[in-house]
Amino acid sequence: MTHSVPAASGPIRCTRRGNILVVQIDNPPVNALGAEVRRGLVAAIESAEANSEIAAIVIAGAGRMFIGGADIKEFGNPRAQPILPEVCARIESCTKLVIAALHGAALGGGLELALSAHYRVALREAEFALPEVKLGLLPGAGGTQRTPRVAGVRSALDLILTGRRIGTQEARRLGLVDSIADGEDPVEAGLNYAHELVDRRAPLRRTRDFSIPDRAHAAEAIRAAREGLKTKNGQLVAPSRIVDAIEAAFQRPFTEGMAAEREAYLACQQNPQHPALVHAFFAERQVLKAPETHAAIPRAIQGVGVVGGGTMGAGIAVALLDAGLPVTMVERDQASLERGRGNVERLYQAAVAKGRLEPGASAERLARLTASLEFDALNQADLVIEAAFEDMQVKHEVFSELDRVCRPGAILASNTSYLDLNSIGERTSRPQDVIGLHFFSPANVMRLLEIVVPDKAAADVVATGFALAKALGKLPVRAGVCDGFIGNRIFASYRLALDFLLEDGASPYEIDEALREFGFPMGPFQVMDLAGGDIGWATRKRRAATRSPQSRYVAIADRLCERGWFGQKTGRGWYVYSDGSRTGTPDPEVLSLVAQERARAGITPRRFDRTDIVRRFVAAIVNEGAKVVQERIALRPLDVDVTFVHGYGFPRYRGGPMKYADFVGLEVILNDIEEFSKEDGYFWRPATLLQDLVHRGQDFDALNRQPLAPLK
Repeated sequence: MTHSVPAASGPIRCTRRGNILVVQIDNPPVNALGAEVRRGLVAAIESAEANSEIAAIVIAGAGRMFIGGADIKEFGNPRAQPILPEVCARIESCTKLVIAALHGAALGGGLELALSAHYRVALREAEFALPEVKLGLLPGAGGTQRTPRVAGVRSALDLILTGRRIGTQEARRLGLVDSIADGEDPVEAGLNYAHELVDRRAPLRRTRDFSIPDRAHAAEAIRAAREGLKTKNGQLVAPSRIVDAIEAAFQRPFTEGMAAEREAYLACQQNPQHPALVHAFFAERQVLKAPETHAAIPRAIQGVGVVGGGTMGAGIAVALLDAGLPVTMVERDQASLERGRGNVERLYQAAVAKGRLEPGASAERLARLTASLEFDALNQADLVIEAAFEDMQVKHEVFSELDRVCRPGAILASNTSYLDLNSIGERTSRPQDVIGLHFFSPANVMRLLEIVVPDKAAADVVATGFALAKALGKLPVRAGVCDGFIGNRIFASYRLALDFLLEDGASPYEIDEALREFGFPMGPFQVMDLAGGDIGWATRKRRAATRSPQSRYVAIADRLCERGWFGQKTGRGWYVYSDGSRTGTPDPEVLSLVAQERARAGITPRRFDRTDIVRRFVAAIVNEGAKVVQERIALRPLDVDVTFVHGYGFPRYRGGPMKYADFVGLEVILNDIEEFSKEDGYFWRPATLLQDLVHRGQDFDALNRQPLAPLK
C-alpha cells in the first residue's frame, strides 16, 4: 500500500526525494517546538510510516538552525497536545529509519528531539546544548534519560547542569552526533547520510535501548555532582532535580526513568524560580531595546582611546582589545603610563595562566595597545573613554583636552560611577557627542554596562553605545543622569538602610549572612571590603555639603576609614584579612567600634533576625527602584532588575528586585515601608509610583508590558 507525500502542515514542510521523506521545520526565527510544529511532526512520521515506498525520514530545520528549543511563550500555559516527550517517543518508535540533520544550533528540546532519532548527522558549524537549567528547568523530553545512554553519566551531568554549548567535534566524541558533513545544506547532508544507511541496511537504533557507557562510575559521578551543588548552587532547585533524574537513568528502566524525569520537570515548572528565571531571560533581551536604538544608526568605531590605566582603565582596555579594537591608552606621567600598561599585561598573563587564553592570542591583543603621554595621540580615535579619578575637576580637565584634540564626530565617553554627565558635557563644544559608559569592575569580566544618556546626547551616539556593548559581549542598560544613575543610586539608598540596621543593633556579619542566605554570592560588607572602603568614603564626603539636615547619618564606616581600614587592599576593613588572604574573618574590634558609635548616638541596640534584615533591604531597594523608574532614570522596572542581577549580585533565580517585589506583593512591600517610616519618615518615604500601582491593583510587570514611550 502506498501513500502520497503528506501535505504541508503549518510550519512543517514535507518533500519526497526518492525513497526518502524530508521533513523540514520552518518556524522562524528559531524553529521553536510550538504546538503546530509538534503536531506536524507526528503527522509526518505517521504518514511516512504507513507508506511502503518510504525507506527513511530526514528531519531538518529551515533557515539558520535546526531547532532553538521549546516555544518559551508556552511556559506557564497549558501545553497543547502532543507534548514534546510524546513526539520524541513517536520518533524513536518509528519503524522507518529517522535521521536528524543538524545545522546552526540544536538547543534544548531540539537536541532532545535529535536524540530520539535513530541517527544524527551534523554540519561542522553546528552547536548543541541542553540549557534548560538556566530557566529553572531540566530537559523534560528525555534529555536526562537519553543523554547518559549516549554520552555517559559524567558527561550528561556536565552538559545538563551547566547548559553549556558544545561544537560538532565534541558532540561527535560524546556520541551525540554519528557523522559530520561538510557543506552548508543540512537537507543534502541528511539525504546523503540516509542513502548510506539505507544502502548498508543499517539497523534501527533506539537510544532508550542503549547501555550507559560509564555505568561502573555512574554512582561516583552522581555523588560528586551532589557535593558540588552544595557549594555552587545550593539554593537552586533545578540542579538537584537534574541529578535525581540522571541518577534514575542508570538505576531504573527507561520508562520509569522517563516518569521520574517528568515528575522532576513538573516540580521545577511549578517552583517560583522558574518564572523568575524566565523573566530574567526576557528582561536581558528587552534591555537591548531603547528609543535611540530604533531611531538612529550607530557610528563606526574602528579605534578607541582610554584615558587612565588604573584598575578600571586597564579592564576597559582589555575588553576593547578582546573585541579586536586597537586601543590608545593615555596617562599623565611616565610612571603611571608604565603602571597602566603593566596592569593590562597582568590581566592577560592571568588569563593565560588560567588556560583561558593562548599565549599567541595574548601577544596579538597586546600588539594593538599603544601607550602615550600625549592627548594628541587620540586625534584619530572614533571613541575615547575617560577612566580617570572620580573627581569632577579632573573630569572637566580631561574633557576640555578631549574637546581640543579629538576629531569632529568622535564620541567622548566617561566611565564615571556617579558624576553629572550634563556638567561634563558642558565643558566641551560638542555635548551631543558626550555619553556615559559605566563599566563595572572588573571591566573585562562583568557583563553589565550602563549607557548613561545626558540631556543633549545625540541619538546615534546612544545607539553607538549599545552597538559597542554588543561588540564587547556586554549587557547594556540605558540610564538617565542623576547621582549614581540606576545602580549606584539604588545602592546608595539600600546602603543607608543597612547602615541604619547596623547602628540599630545588627552586626555586619549578621547582615552579610542574611543576604547570602537570600541568594547573594557575597554580603554587602564583604563587597565593600572588596571594592575598597575609601571609594564610598570619598563619595560620602563629596555629598556632605548637600546632605539634608533631615537625613540620618551613620558614621561607623567613616570611623573604619579614618583608621585606614579600607578592606582587602589594606588587610583590614569590616573583616580581617590575614597574611594576604582574600577571605576575611569577623573582627571583634569592629564590633567594639560599632558599639561605641551606638553609645555615642544614644541608641540602645535591638535584635534583628534574618527576616527583618531582608525585609528592610528589599523595601529600600524596591522603593528607590520605583523612584528611578518614576523619574525615567530607568526606562522600565526590568532595567532595574537586569542592573542588579548583573552588576550587584542580586540572585537571578529571584528575577531581580522589582520582579521579586511582584512575587512578594507590592502591597506587602508598601506596608513594610509605611511601618518603617514610623521610625524615619524622611528616608522611608514611599515612592509615588509604588503607591499608585498598589492603588490600581497592578504590579511592576504591568509597566514592563507597556510599549516603550518615546523620550522627549
